[in-house]
Amino acid sequence: MVNGACIAANVARLRLDRQLTQEELAAKAGLSRMALGKIERGAVVPRTRTIADLAVALAVPVGELVTPVRSLESVRFRSRARVHAREQILAEVSKWLDAYAGLEADLGERLPFRFGPPSNRRRDPVGAAQAARRAASLRPEEPVRDICGLLEENGVKLLLLETKRDSFFGLSVDARDGGPAVVVNTWDRISVEHWIFTAAHELGHLLLHPSEYQRDAVELPMEAEREADAFAGEFLMPEKAFEAKWNATRGHSLLVRVLKVKRIFHVSYKTVLHRLVESSRETSDVWRAFQGQHRGYFGKTLRKIEEPDVLQKSEFAWNWRRSGEPAGISEHDFIEGRLPRLVRQALEEERISPGRAAEILGLTRDEMRKQAREWAS
Repeated sequence: MVNGACIAANVARLRLDRQLTQEELAAKAGLSRMALGKIERGAVVPRTRTIADLAVALAVPVGELVTPVRSLESVRFRSRARVHAREQILAEVSKWLDAYAGLEADLGERLPFRFGPPSNRRRDPVGAAQAARRAASLRPEEPVRDICGLLEENGVKLLLLETKRDSFFGLSVDARDGGPAVVVNTWDRISVEHWIFTAAHELGHLLLHPSEYQRDAVELPMEAEREADAFAGEFLMPEKAFEAKWNATRGHSLLVRVLKVKRIFHVSYKTVLHRLVESSRETSDVWRAFQGQHRGYFGKTLRKIEEPDVLQKSEFAWNWRRSGEPAGISEHDFIEGRLPRLVRQALEEERISPGRAAEILGLTRDEMRKQAREWAS
């Protein structure tokens, strides 16, 4: 039997995600605003044809409207402002976590959280980052080359969720709701370096602030955000390793030094400049100096290389295509691996259908078939 409350919640959530008013959705589905209002309040159970019309209007399969979604409660949602898609993002994360847990159980591949137990009191974020690095068997001077693999190997589920909103960066879910899990917005208007920093930032919250995981919290404490930033900075770019690399580049300009160091540690140029100021190596004037050197170098590069195709092929050319990040790293430096591997294993062992595999990976059936054909041994 169709659950009216379930349909009500799903329709309202998807409508808000599409930023449609009740009047707009009702018109697209051939309903009156009053009829849609009753559906969203759960006052009536819509007929099968009406459900199908709403699914078409919302551009989702009918199953999206009639399938209940588990509510996540122990979640920390990171955004600059209230996001219209908040409930839809949480619904997608909930379904992904349930699918992930199901695959782990079927294949007997659950992993323990190896970064150490969370603390219910404030901790030194730098000390916590150093402890987390030791737990992950990273040497003190070793850069984090593959943060996705590092998180997954140490018991953190990772979801790369492309959401076209630059006010939403990521979120995390603690163990009470199927985590520990980290979700990162991989929209291409946000730099890959920011993706990486967000993943480390959310790991910091999992370890530092477990008591603050509350579904409805919007205004998150700035102190906690600063602590998570400090954690991420030390986790990705340990002070001793940074000092060694920074001193080794003393013969070069500020611009070249920043770009070299940022690529070694897979961080943003802003992270490097922040470290210089926070460690009192430089004053806040370093920001202006960097921008000035960038303008001079960038203009010089354009004058030297006139043809656009040559500029694209030059390894010395600037890469500004992702959110204004100079010398940006590739999206291939941020790829989850564990869930796709579990899906492939379950599919090859005939534990799930191709349709279910596509659903878990967020692909169409044609995309799933193409991906399966392209798998290497």
